[in-house]
Amino acid sequence: MTALPEGYSYGPWHEGPDPLAPPVDLRAAMDEIGRDVLGGSSPRSALEEVLRRGTRDTAGLDELTRRVWQRRAEIQRRHRLDGTLQEVQRLLDEALDAERRALFPDPSDEARFAEAELDALPPGTAAAVRELAEYRWRSEQGRENYERIRELIGRELLDSRFEGMKDALRNAGPEDVERINRMLEDLNALLDAHARGFSDVDERFAEFMRRHGEFFPENPRNVEELIDVLAARAAAAQRMLNSMTPEQRAELAELSQQAFGDPRLARQLSALDEQLLALRPGEDWTSSARFRGEDPLGLGEGARAMADLAELDALAEQLAQSYPGARLEDIDLEALERQLGEDSGVDARRLAELERELRAQGLFERAPDGSLRLSPKALRRLGETALADVLNALRGKTGERNTESAGAAGEPTGATRAWRFGDTQPWDVSRTVRNAVLRTASGAGGRVRLDVSDVEVVETEHRSRAAVALCVDTSWSMVQEGRWLPMKRTALALHQLISTRFRNDALQLITFGRYATSVELDELVGLEGVWEQGTNAHHALLLAGRHLRRHPDAQPVVLMVTDGEPTAHLEPDGTAEFNYPPPPRTLRKTLSEVDRLAKLGASVTVFRLGDDPRLAAFVDLIARRSGGRVVAPETDGLGAAVIGDYLRSRR
Repeated sequence: MTALPEGYSYGPWHEGPDPLAPPVDLRAAMDEIGRDVLGGSSPRSALEEVLRRGTRDTAGLDELTRRVWQRRAEIQRRHRLDGTLQEVQRLLDEALDAERRALFPDPSDEARFAEAELDALPPGTAAAVRELAEYRWRSEQGRENYERIRELIGRELLDSRFEGMKDALRNAGPEDVERINRMLEDLNALLDAHARGFSDVDERFAEFMRRHGEFFPENPRNVEELIDVLAARAAAAQRMLNSMTPEQRAELAELSQQAFGDPRLARQLSALDEQLLALRPGEDWTSSARFRGEDPLGLGEGARAMADLAELDALAEQLAQSYPGARLEDIDLEALERQLGEDSGVDARRLAELERELRAQGLFERAPDGSLRLSPKALRRLGETALADVLNALRGKTGERNTESAGAAGEPTGATRAWRFGDTQPWDVSRTVRNAVLRTASGAGGRVRLDVSDVEVVETEHRSRAAVALCVDTSWSMVQEGRWLPMKRTALALHQLISTRFRNDALQLITFGRYATSVELDELVGLEGVWEQGTNAHHALLLAGRHLRRHPDAQPVVLMVTDGEPTAHLEPDGTAEFNYPPPPRTLRKTLSEVDRLAKLGASVTVFRLGDDPRLAAFVDLIARRSGGRVVAPETDGLGAAVIGDYLRSRR
């Protein structure tokens, strides 16, 4: 075994995300975004929706939000806030029972007077504790319980304002109480100096922390951070009081005067709360929450529960991402892990990484109007996915349209093969010579002689050029009948096939509703469905003819996807005339464009969606007039039908 170099050690990873975790699946996320964009969502909305849904391996923002609200409901459903009052009542009852047992055997008048004094105690817990302040206890248990009541009240009051104070003051003696009172006096003096704008506040803060830093495990660096810590805790304590009944608040206010048997503590805390309210009015001092559980909480635990609720509310707002400029980096991961566990923090980190990578990979870009749109790189990825789905559906159903041909007109494929008798492809000289060298290198004399077996030829293929016009119906019925997304995916797949496999072909995408328009791929992908009457096939075929005339040397291919008969045509002045049912004039003008395309050698293939008899009759007429054909695919098979027909027409 090789010893490890000095200075190196190995152990669990604690800093940042797991370096061995699999990378985020950008392709899967991009497919989901593309599906939403094709369905009419904006790229920004689609990105937000993916982050909300999450991925196969990562919980989304909606799931994290659900966990937040579940945790919040659990806190309120499990607990109630009268734990301190209940504990005080229990200790008081035990003290009085023990005292009566101690007095009962004593026949003296003094014992009877003490019993009468106990019987005359007011019914309220706080009032009874106040009345017993000067009582001389006979029972040791009664005296201990009464002191525990005073200590409990003091510890709970301090724990509701200072983190961890309750445990630190267990079995506190007079010296501890005096030390706390001095700290509170110094704290109020420091905050007063800060509020008045004294110039030596920083020096006062440093001296205060030197003397009393043990009470502040948060280790604030300056007076502002100290105020932030104290105000958040005090506001949580106030919200807890707001959530109690008026009777419970009155009881606690009166009991607070008995804290540690020293009324100075209550006065100092009251003064502290007033200063914090003035210094941080933006904290939530007024809201309340409804607790309906069976688990009683003390004052400190109740303040922590209210702080947890506030933290959960803040997390819900961060996860909602509904405010201007919201980013996933805004989520407080430490708070999320504290409230929901480490797994939720991992999910939030992966979502933030997904958002960051999607932006960093150049999958989105800014349009001239400032909106977010898919970049050409993203469109290529969507096209690859759409084409792959179509080709999987076509597998085994179509042949290739490529033909091998010798001569300069052939395009090299990049591959070579051994020469066969009758081949006329050009030689690959370098590979041919290399084969001869390798064959004769070990021979005598070192001479290189070519042999027929050494010859390799360059594979070429001849590709006929086509001008393709894909006309897609964008009338409202396409949206209404669920054909919008398949139509866009079909255009994506065809565009991807032509741009990667048949680069010499010229593709024109044409949309037609009331009017027809030649569009780029990104425009079609981002097109939203609009309520608009009219299916202007006449205008679409007119634009298709213009595209074919621009490429007179190319084989003309016209593909039309529609779910409605023509109900509009273009007038000479450029306006569209709509009528339903379509008048003879609309049908005649549409068929005249079909005839013009036929004269250019183009046959029109119509992909009929739906079973409307009038539509079926008209597209059959188009096919007969142009020498084309009609294909009636299911919606899910539209892409395979269009791609298959394109390949068939080009073979």
